[in-house]
Amino acid sequence: MFDALRKRLADRNVGLLAEFSDPGALMHAVENLRKRGYSRLDTFTPFPVHGMDRAMGLGPSKLGYMVFIGGLTGCALGYFLQWWTSAGSQPDWLMTPFQGYPINISNKPLFAIEPSVPIMFELTVLFAALTAVAGMLALNGLPRPYNPLFHSERIGRASDDGFFLHIEASDSQFDRDATAAALAEEGALAIEYLDHDGAESIDLTTAA
Repeated sequence: MFDALRKRLADRNVGLLAEFSDPGALMHAVENLRKRGYSRLDTFTPFPVHGMDRAMGLGPSKLGYMVFIGGLTGCALGYFLQWWTSAGSQPDWLMTPFQGYPINISNKPLFAIEPSVPIMFELTVLFAALTAVAGMLALNGLPRPYNPLFHSERIGRASDDGFFLHIEASDSQFDRDATAAALAEEGALAIEYLDHDGAESIDLTTAA
């Protein structure tokens, strides 16, 4: 059962992994492969490469919209919480721990927006921050304790001096031999086929 779950969660990372010499070569390969119709591409580099998002055809992140909604929810909750506890009321038969307690102090308003701003601000920041973290993890598919990429010994250099391009087997244009040949034509230094059983090196001479 665990193996079936593991494969279902990580199937999108089965495919070909190619190493390139520098960011320019990687960018050039991504652009050309996009022109050939490949769409399920991912890159791994030691540092952000300017223009790579555009070359990969990635649109704006959805995280900003999620954070905005989370912050708006926190602000509304802060407003409602203070209004309910200061001026809210409910039927006597509805016995809940959220019963409001209106208290007349020096004939001041039971609720006013001005003194409520700090709490509204704090909950806005809190909910926006929690949404940002949760949204980032969800959009990136994290945590991911297993990934076919872990079978590659080369991929570890992506955090040091390696530049890698991964093409998923789920891509509509993917064909193991034809895609490997395309990567070789783009100047790949090494190519590996990664699946759930391990990593298999592909001979560049036969791929080309």
